[in-house]
Amino acid sequence: MDRSLVLGYTTIGLAVRRALPGWPADPLPRSLADRHVLVTGASSGLGIATVEGLVDLGATVHMLVRDEAKGARVLDEISASRSAAGLRLWRCDVGDLDDVRRFAADFAAEVPSLHAVVHNAGAMPPERAESPQGHELSMAVHVLGPVVMTEALRGPLAGGRVVLVSSGGMYGQPLRADDPEYRKGDYSPTTSYARSKRWQVEMAPLLGERWAPDGITVAVMHPGWADTPGVQESLPRFRSITRPVLRDDAQGADTSVWLAAVEPAPPTGRFWHDRVERPTSLLPSTRPSGDVRAKAWAWLQDAAGLGG
Repeated sequence: MDRSLVLGYTTIGLAVRRALPGWPADPLPRSLADRHVLVTGASSGLGIATVEGLVDLGATVHMLVRDEAKGARVLDEISASRSAAGLRLWRCDVGDLDDVRRFAADFAAEVPSLHAVVHNAGAMPPERAESPQGHELSMAVHVLGPVVMTEALRGPLAGGRVVLVSSGGMYGQPLRADDPEYRKGDYSPTTSYARSKRWQVEMAPLLGERWAPDGITVAVMHPGWADTPGVQESLPRFRSITRPVLRDDAQGADTSVWLAAVEPAPPTGRFWHDRVERPTSLLPSTRPSGDVRAKAWAWLQDAAGLGG
């Protein structure tokens, strides 16, 4: 169904899969009780739905937002609707690596044990933009920020999980290790977004190896076509055509919540959609060689300051 896009990525695909035998079981009720989970981009769309799903499983959820006032409103709404006491608000610009390191130090000082982090924060600037450190913004928010944050939280996150929210759009893009900052050619926001999501998927196995000594697993997922604020603002024509079959936020966030909570933890470095592992490439032209992946890994290590 995924190769057809419409059947696999919409409410149709999710409804069919849930009705078929073999649909992976839901996490047990209260399976995250007494556990702490961090969610980035927690004040809109998939982020809110992810927070709600984790709260429903008993987690203490740390909501990481860039706009603190907006985040506070969302926290109050979730607390009122779910009688959720286990919510905490934090502020950080995930695209600013200095701010990420500042946040991670503050967080680690207060939260000694972190079960999972869901890297959901996203950006699709209409024109090429750069982070304070001079990195193309999509790459900074989707790749560098999450990697730097996870690296800085390896202590509290020992034995825990990392979930990266990707996009099915990455299937249309190769791994551009030759141009990670999108300096060549005419800039396209959708292409930039998809390229950065391809980076998430291709780097996940290598990040999984790096963090395995701490018992940290890495999973990448894509939510299908969900009616998120990002789609509403950046892809209005696409939304007008597909709106009747777009997933709601809870449907889009389902696999993120499942990956954070299911026991045992899923194998590290894999790519998931609707609770099932999926291939990372559908076309030979988007499947990177070992040399391309190694070049991309070397760039990421340098840009994120991983130190080899």
